[in-house]
Amino acid sequence: MSGRIVIIVLLAFAAAFGGALFWFQNYAYYEDAAGGAVIRLTHVGGGLQPIPADDMVAIDAETSPLKFRACFSTPVSLAMLTETYEIYDAAVPLNAPFWFDCFDAEAIARDIASGRAIPFMGERGIAEGADRVVAVYDDGRAFAWNQLNEKYAEQ
Repeated sequence: MSGRIVIIVLLAFAAAFGGALFWFQNYAYYEDAAGGAVIRLTHVGGGLQPIPADDMVAIDAETSPLKFRACFSTPVSLAMLTETYEIYDAAVPLNAPFWFDCFDAEAIARDIASGRAIPFMGERGIAEGADRVVAVYDDGRAFAWNQLNEKYAEQ
């Protein structure tokens, strides 16, 4: 067998494997979750309370609790939210797939750091080792994601 054929076969296999890996990482398993998603926040007195979530766009996957992302708006004022619900101090938005363009993790993180967005504890322990975090802007825009909690925090 010619060395050229072996190289072509190896390159074809690598390209097919790379394409499959890209597809599985970015597209496979994701489902539209807007229809069944209810956004709840943890009340300062304990317990969960749903908040109104309009114009929701959300994705999720059963393969990992960290794949949940949501973009929505809420008519509830930021002042009322900060007085009523638990603020989440360790919020770190996770990157969404490139095609889910309403969710910009870097911009949300910058806005949280600058105080333009306030992160709230959504649901503690929404899945084993994961909490739901909801960041809300003064104009009512809001974003939700799941992130690892203290169970899996870096030591």
